Amino acid sequence: MLAKKLQDYKIILASGSPRRQSLLKDLDIDFTVKLKSIEEVYPDTLKASEITDYLAELKSKPYLNELNFNEILITSDTIVWLNNGALGKPKNYDEAFKMLSSLSNTHHEVITSVCISTGSGKKTIINDTVKVFFKQLKEEEIDYYIKEYKPFDKAGAYGIQEWIGKIGIDRIEGSYFTVMGFPVHKLYKELEKL
Repeated sequence: MLAKKLQDYKIILASGSPRRQSLLKDLDIDFTVKLKSIEEVYPDTLKASEITDYLAELKSKPYLNELNFNEILITSDTIVWLNNGALGKPKNYDEAFKMLSSLSNTHHEVITSVCISTGSGKKTIINDTVKVFFKQLKEEEIDYYIKEYKPFDKAGAYGIQEWIGKIGIDRIEGSYFTVMGFPVHKLYKELEKL
């Protein structure tokens, strides 16, 4: 379906995330992965989806001058939003433990934005927000998860698809895939419009 419509385009995913790569592959779309390092900093004045929109667009900028007319670039960013603040990726065990402890026995939002840029200069930014409810996590559960799964590449120090998500999340309100890092239902819709 969509793969056939996109056969004249070259899709580039600018993400090293295995989860995003897997989710895009699940849409039966052919794509190549290109990576450039970028410092993920944003103005302090931004809140919630403004942050992820900004960062998703920022990640696209190093590629824009290189895009050919028939190429579509996809960049994305995810944050965990708790108590009016963003939780990024933890730098070490202590940060991860603190983050997971703060998520315990409460709910937070996971916000993912996607920036779609074309070689013809068109740019679209979409985002999706999901509420995630954690049970009361025991200290030994948090400790086990961090030591076994090393979630230092994940916003909020957890992956919903991993052990902690299976034992710790009571429920979510919204798309599971948005929490994984890609609102594939919205991305599919936008790519269809192209």
